Amino acid sequence: MQFEGIYTPIITPHTDDGSIDKDAFVEVAEYLIDSGVHCIVVGGSTGEYYAQTNEERVELMNLASKIINKRVPLMVGTGATRTEDSVMFAKEARKAGADLLLVNSPPYAVPTDLENAMHALQIDRAANLPIMLYNYPGRTGANMGEEYLSRVGRSKNFCGIKESSGDINRVHLLARDFPHIGLACGMDDQALEFFAWGARCWVCAGSNFLPKEHNALYEACAIEGDYTKGRRIMSALLPLMRVLEQGGKFVQSVKYGCELAGLRTGPPRAPLRPLTKDEKRELEQVINTLKTTITTILEEG
Repeated sequence: MQFEGIYTPIITPHTDDGSIDKDAFVEVAEYLIDSGVHCIVVGGSTGEYYAQTNEERVELMNLASKIINKRVPLMVGTGATRTEDSVMFAKEARKAGADLLLVNSPPYAVPTDLENAMHALQIDRAANLPIMLYNYPGRTGANMGEEYLSRVGRSKNFCGIKESSGDINRVHLLARDFPHIGLACGMDDQALEFFAWGARCWVCAGSNFLPKEHNALYEACAIEGDYTKGRRIMSALLPLMRVLEQGGKFVQSVKYGCELAGLRTGPPRAPLRPLTKDEKRELEQVINTLKTTITTILEEG
């Protein structure tokens, strides 16, 4: 299987008391499908899976599957500290009708490459679904090294990797030495570089509220091969990428961006806190500017 297009790790809306707002979740999912994203990801970092109970996570994947109803692929994250929990999420995802799994390193445990690979292979055996790996050592503490990639790469199900290390040398390594594991951009401010190295997929939280603009970069680079146009679009997106990747309030910023797009989001779950008025004002200005700029670029052709 080849991963292609804009994959959106969907937010989880909350009511004021912190419970999951299922009606708002349906609205966000419908908005994304109508906006032309290529896959919806449930159980990712942007969806605040780490702040949810196991029961809530299983309920959300089933709700998402019912809403999406195969109109676009559904990817489900299996992230957990315990291998047993990740295996359980994988089995539940398959039962729910998920098309793909997202598999990251177990956080806090800091496994070796061998231990980490055994963790991933147990998930693979439990569900037998196509898998996108998720390398995010900044959050998990473990990097998916060459031994790891060599071991899991023996299974046909490991057919993609969302690379979120921020290390551009990892992009070079993956493109050159592991071409059978499809490269997916997981570091928004490096999207142009990922596409230049052959990535056909971008897993981007910002597409929750700016799907057209993110898809414009994907189409310019991966579909049209027009990197002159791609550089112009990327330049317009970079101020937003700096806010999301370097601002320290990632989930809060994505949720406020969704509010500006007319979606109901509610607050993030503790320990996170909503943006301040000044932070909201800054983000709104960044979004308005890039939307105007990218619209102009697209109109010029």
